[in-house]
Amino acid sequence: MLRTLHASRGRWLPSRILIPTLLATAAGIAAAEEPVPPMARIAPRSGPRVDPMQASRLSAEGREQLYAQVQRDAEILERQSMQFRRLAQLIRPTVVHIDARRPALRPRNGKASEDETGSGVIVEVAGRTVVITNRHVVNRANLDSITIRLDDSRELRPMRLWSDAATDIAVLEIEGDDLPRARLALDDPAQIGDAVLAVGSPFGLSHSVTLGIVSALGRRDLELGQEGVRFQDFIQTDAAINPGNSGGPLVNLRGEVVGLNTCIASNSGGSEGIGFAIPIRMVVFVARQLVETGTVARAYLGVKLDNSFSQRAAQGLGMVRAVGAHVKEVTRGAPADAAGIRIDDVIVEFDGVPVEDDDHLVSLVSMTPTSSTVTVVVFRDQTRLTLQMPVASRDQYE
Repeated sequence: MLRTLHASRGRWLPSRILIPTLLATAAGIAAAEEPVPPMARIAPRSGPRVDPMQASRLSAEGREQLYAQVQRDAEILERQSMQFRRLAQLIRPTVVHIDARRPALRPRNGKASEDETGSGVIVEVAGRTVVITNRHVVNRANLDSITIRLDDSRELRPMRLWSDAATDIAVLEIEGDDLPRARLALDDPAQIGDAVLAVGSPFGLSHSVTLGIVSALGRRDLELGQEGVRFQDFIQTDAAINPGNSGGPLVNLRGEVVGLNTCIASNSGGSEGIGFAIPIRMVVFVARQLVETGTVARAYLGVKLDNSFSQRAAQGLGMVRAVGAHVKEVTRGAPADAAGIRIDDVIVEFDGVPVEDDDHLVSLVSMTPTSSTVTVVVFRDQTRLTLQMPVASRDQYE
């Protein structure tokens, strides 16, 4: 039951008793009081009117002073913006739009072919002018069904096509020694936090430029399509990458290509700030061999690695944390066997590079020339051992 405080008695009473009492009292007061006369109108005051908020508003002089300050501060930001303009002028002419028509895997509605669009970048490899792109952009397409559109709207046909399924890299040789070629950041790899530009044809909008940073390095466990990509070492970036950007360059602030944009992680199918690019060192390692020999030869160690190497297993081997590549098996007669690597060794360094995990070692080995001898550091019996290993070609064993 609702209760209301009765003013005359100073105690709680039920509302059904209080309400009639208040109504009766109000009626008596209304009958006794005289009606209130209407408020008199205020005559307008002569003279200028005053803005009561004038003190909080900018004067004409104050606005001019603020404009001057904004312009001075804008010069700093405009210098940065001018750098992006210059980069766009340098990079756009080296980026191409690619249209490829190929046989449909599953013909639908009477259509026996399907179209694929992507991007590419013009570079020089082994003395030839080529366009580097992703294999999935031109896979299964004939040379005469691939169109390469330049920044000035010219259209070219590739003379030759090479591709590598293990890295999703393709190389298209084109005519045009006078074409601008992009510079490659072979001696200055991307680092986390670097500002980068992604250039390409998102949703067919050719030569679009987006800005972001390098978000992470060494992404190696991505699931990419049915065929997959065997050797991974992706750069992660938040520069907007969308369908159609595949094969376009990821560029640093010096105008050098640091990666080849390849794929995105997305729930919607569009950019959600997580894109991936193949590092330019891997791109050039593959592209040079494709142009020179038509195939890619990769180094081989002859070990089977533990892809579930855990903290507990590492502690059992005397390590404080699970790092490096744990050897589960050694192929008899392989380079690892000849170098003296044993089961339960943990490879912690390969050719001067600290090994993070088994996928990292696979990536490092895949980019090692088959004619080289590398230094390998293993952890065995709570001791670091240094071994010399002449690597072999993977083709000899697979």
